[in-house]
Amino acid sequence: PPRNWRLCRMKDAGALQGIICPGGDWDARDWLTRTEGSFRARERNRSDTAAILFTGGTTGLPKGVELSQENITVSSHNVSYSERSIETDRALCFLPFNHVFGQIHIMNATIFSGGCLELLPAFDLDRVLEILATGRITKFFAVPTVYLRLLTLDGLSERLAGVRYFFSAAASLAAEVVREWQERTGRPIYEGYGLTESAAAVTYNHYLRHRIGSVGEAVPGVEVEIRDLEGRRVESGLVGEICIRGRNIMTGYLNNPEATAAVFWEEGWFRSGDLGFLDPDGYLVIVDRLKELIITGGENVYPREVEEVLYARPEIQECAVIGLPDREWGERVVAFIVLIPGHSQAPEDLKSFLRARLSPYKVPKEFIVVRELPKSPAGKILKRALKRPISGYGNKR
Repeated sequence: PPRNWRLCRMKDAGALQGIICPGGDWDARDWLTRTEGSFRARERNRSDTAAILFTGGTTGLPKGVELSQENITVSSHNVSYSERSIETDRALCFLPFNHVFGQIHIMNATIFSGGCLELLPAFDLDRVLEILATGRITKFFAVPTVYLRLLTLDGLSERLAGVRYFFSAAASLAAEVVREWQERTGRPIYEGYGLTESAAAVTYNHYLRHRIGSVGEAVPGVEVEIRDLEGRRVESGLVGEICIRGRNIMTGYLNNPEATAAVFWEEGWFRSGDLGFLDPDGYLVIVDRLKELIITGGENVYPREVEEVLYARPEIQECAVIGLPDREWGERVVAFIVLIPGHSQAPEDLKSFLRARLSPYKVPKEFIVVRELPKSPAGKILKRALKRPISGYGNKR
């Protein structure tokens, strides 16, 4: 970045602590109380770096993503346009602004459309319900784990009576969860697809042609292709790596030219690391993360497929499926599950349920009941943490 680039240091609660500068850090309290008016706006080019946001680190170490002025402007416009945002909207945000969902999709797009934000430093169920009870919130943004928790509440539709729009990001929602939400509230949960590297918006699942199980079509000015691992475009309906091109794609990883080069094909096509396919109408369906693919006994298992079936069980609140090293199979399929309070789980019943819906090699060889799943500050399940020694995580079944 430029020599005079400033980075913000934040406390865990989200409060500004300091400004990191080449000549020495500034104390935030001192900086905010300056009164001499020595600051002035500077002209910037659209390609100049406007923000450095770090990837979630769910499958590896976080990387700093340099997003340009143009990247952020394009995505803020696309989110506002896709969501039909208006100046009378009032959005509730409890997600961190150091994450692309909180900063660009919620904050920037709401300000861009002239709406209002109500902020909470973190998700607090009681406080969220208290604010929703006022009836002033019209847009609600959350991650899948929050929607799963809300579904455990009684009188859900009445609690959410004033909200016209619900959106989920950070990870794809299981189709069964979306259906249950719509049955209980009479309103859909909208989804899209995006990454830190794409400044959020890549696809959006429409108002009028909303398809459960899909993350929608490419937003204006963004192209999506499915390619194999050699970079060849594959036919509609076939699974491959999701590749993206557009004015929303990052300029590169901070001080990491090797990693930057590794995620681009020729002509600016960004390799997302996610697996998916396009249906005949151009709707994108997410299959899984490429790095999370399990190879057991020579067969490919997509964890998301197994998780979708597990979410159909009434006793399961959350789940995560991973592959663990196995001498015989190479990797064995293991499911971590969080039970809804007051419910129990019979392993043999669960295995029978899965065998009736999945190929035998996809059925987990172990079920581990845990009180909660490890998550990032943005609410993503950290599967890499589950691959550490599992003693103390819960009960094996």
